[in-house]
Amino acid sequence: MSGFLYAKLKGSATAERDKIKKCGKIKKYRGKVKRFKAKLKGIRAKCNCIALGYYLDEGITGTIAKKRPDFMRMIGDCRKGKIDLIITKSVSRFSRNNLDCLLYVRELKEMGIPIIFEKEGINTLQVSSELLITLFSGLSQAESESISMNVKMGKRQSLKNGNVPFCYKSFLGYQKGADGKPEIVPKEAKIVKRIYAEYLLGKSLNDIAKSLISDGILTPRGKSVWTSKVLMSILTNEKYKGDALLQKTYIVDCISKKSKRNNGELPMYYVENNHPAIIERKMFDRVQEEISRRNSKSKIKQKGTKTELGKYSSKYALSELLFCGNCGTPYRRVTWTNRGKKKVVWRCISRLDYGTKYCKDSPSVEETALKNAIAGAITQKAKFEGADTTRIRSHFKIYQAQQETNAINEKKRRLSELKQSIENLTNMDSEAAQNGDFDEQFERLYSEMYAIKDELNAIEKQMKNEIMANDTLEEVEAIIEGFKNHPVEYSDVAVRQLIFCIKIMSSDQIEIQFKDGTLVKAAL
Repeated sequence: MSGFLYAKLKGSATAERDKIKKCGKIKKYRGKVKRFKAKLKGIRAKCNCIALGYYLDEGITGTIAKKRPDFMRMIGDCRKGKIDLIITKSVSRFSRNNLDCLLYVRELKEMGIPIIFEKEGINTLQVSSELLITLFSGLSQAESESISMNVKMGKRQSLKNGNVPFCYKSFLGYQKGADGKPEIVPKEAKIVKRIYAEYLLGKSLNDIAKSLISDGILTPRGKSVWTSKVLMSILTNEKYKGDALLQKTYIVDCISKKSKRNNGELPMYYVENNHPAIIERKMFDRVQEEISRRNSKSKIKQKGTKTELGKYSSKYALSELLFCGNCGTPYRRVTWTNRGKKKVVWRCISRLDYGTKYCKDSPSVEETALKNAIAGAITQKAKFEGADTTRIRSHFKIYQAQQETNAINEKKRRLSELKQSIENLTNMDSEAAQNGDFDEQFERLYSEMYAIKDELNAIEKQMKNEIMANDTLEEVEAIIEGFKNHPVEYSDVAVRQLIFCIKIMSSDQIEIQFKDGTLVKAAL
């Protein structure tokens, strides 16, 4: 707790005295408040003051003046001419920020308001005071920096040991259990699962936010308004699959206390299976893939074109699946009006912009006929063909087995040999190192080692993509199986789940490529 006294106050000091009483009720402040009151009586007798007031801040920070409400209130009262004298215990109680300390001391000095530091015996109206204040405030700041560094080192060592901190107040789905570890809150977990499921069904972040608001569901911080930023933080947080990535951000310094995203400046630690998962790993990985896919569809306006190729839209599934079989340009939804009657059609963007200049045989397709053809193709596939996943799955298994037994094992073996060779070179005596091509050998070994690491990363990434594709096939198979016993009506959700792309081949035929690799031709 830091305290300030001021003399010759114009008005009552009731609020300040109430604050002293309030602090006195808190156990950890009782002794300090008692000594503070005793000192206050002595100062009152010595200074012969008309009235005394108190400015007290809890010891949260001494380096940022704006986060010390009573300190700033005291400075404000000085500017209003309410204070003639400030007495404080020491320079460290006034400020632990060298720059702030000097700025406020100079400002008050210009107003003719002296500050008396009891411990150092400094009066700021004296000539030599600024030099001493600079010295003592610098020492106070250095002490704060030292304490901050010790705290940082302790926290980083804790992260290195795999201790995962949880901010339960702003984290949806978990609470602190009786054993001190995270446990799932079923009611909140349903909300998290709902967000993930709706995103995979094709809804945009804005659509999900609107549905949550309309249902009266509160955000992790208890607010009624959901934003895209909050939803994205939930969709990308690895803690929901039971893992934790530590030290994503860090505090730059103890003075500004600015938080910065860790882009490699400090090591990050990944802890697997740290706590119970709300979202399955397969589902979490699919959501990350969908996020990347949507982000890659940013708006494109090519030079010379009139129509903008829009970014991802959840409104119409066909906007990103429908293409011209003649020129490969995406189709766009257009509303025609003829004598007051509206008609919805899909047209090639190239035809919209340039007529028949580049695309001569691209037909306009009525939306109703298009949807009926797609629904018919899905019904036909479900009843007579099913999902063709057997061949593709066997291909995955063969590919993965080859990668595991051949490429990865061989590269790992060579990597171990390179590391041993580098270690042997490092242990050579200085004379042997000078006689040989020491630097060239190091460069060659390190170059090969990094190249192999890059290849291993590429193989592992490819295997991960194959596993995700296999999961997608399983989903397609399950959906197709569910459509076998009843006719299929057109649905944007089903189209997004089953279809990879649709090509308009002519005015009476389309070609549909399903996610399991099969091609189906349907009549319009």
